[in-house]
Amino acid sequence: MIRWPLQLLILIAAFAIATAVAAALGAANFGTALTFGQLAFAATLVWLLLRA
Repeated sequence: MIRWPLQLLILIAAFAIATAVAAALGAANFGTALTFGQLAFAATLVWLLLRA
């Protein structure tokens, strides 16, 4: 079982990386890039919850 600080770091990293990739690949604006980050955050959260 992964401790919660590591889980939080994984969630933040998923959000930041997905946002950066979306922005680098030409998202229409920063809000759109943040939406992709939010989707990655939610998917990672579900993955972490199902593993526990």
